[in-house]
Amino acid sequence: MRNRYLIPALTAATALMLSGCVDNSAPAAADKASSSADTAVQKNEELAALLPEKMKSAGVLNVGMANNYPPNEFKDGNGAPAGWSVDLTNALGASLGLKVNFDIGTFDNILPSVKAGKDDMGMSSFTDTLEREKQVDFVNYYSAGIQWAAPKGKTVDPDNACGLKVAVQATTYEDTHEVPAKSKACTDAGKPAIEIFKYDAQDQATNALVVGQVDAMSADSPVTLYAISQTKEKLQTAGDAFEVAPYGIPVDKGSAFTPVLQKALQALIDDGTYNRILSKWGVESGGVKTAALNVASSAK
Repeated sequence: MRNRYLIPALTAATALMLSGCVDNSAPAAADKASSSADTAVQKNEELAALLPEKMKSAGVLNVGMANNYPPNEFKDGNGAPAGWSVDLTNALGASLGLKVNFDIGTFDNILPSVKAGKDDMGMSSFTDTLEREKQVDFVNYYSAGIQWAAPKGKTVDPDNACGLKVAVQATTYEDTHEVPAKSKACTDAGKPAIEIFKYDAQDQATNALVVGQVDAMSADSPVTLYAISQTKEKLQTAGDAFEVAPYGIPVDKGSAFTPVLQKALQALIDDGTYNRILSKWGVESGGVKTAALNVASSAK
């Protein structure tokens, strides 16, 4: 998930019409919620032996997560963590012989929990940025861009959206940076501003587009593509993905766990488990071949 800040989430002034809405928090593909036999992972004894003693003795991998960003991480019909990043986390835990404990909370609290040692790592679609690397290290596991969506049959150009109503999830990068920048470009050119509709959760932003309250929506590419797949052909992509950036698993700065996690992820990439998980959710286009570390700073 692209940059979020410690500001309260704002809801759109117009009440959301719930009738006939899509609900991404409990998708039709709910049978994908838990890791199945095709992504079962055996313990890697060599890697497990490298774990810090504290984690080894506890036998638990504590993972900070905000479960409101389908298909990456969300709640299934029973309220349990689901999504491709949940499957990937479970695979990492299994490879290290650790029981995964998802510490569900707000997105803004995850990095402080990792830094304080409450959580061993986070897994919540964090974009690896230079600013965040000052707080934590990132094991990079995916590459995501920004992708707009529009109603089926309606042409919307993200670079020429002046005067349109655009839905975003509040406090995401799309809300704080991307769409406001596009709106400013409009007003600087003497054109109408983009009217930004902010929603607490991504499924609300998607619903607003489905029921016609807005003209388009903007979100990270796997989120938009999944939302389109869940709306029974009511939506379509608007333009190509852009501003591609790496997702990273945050770990405390200098943690002894970081190199173990990096090796465990690389092992899942090499043996095909990683790609099978991504393919199961239809997000394989953003897959990586190398479990890199702190890509934002290394790309400078």
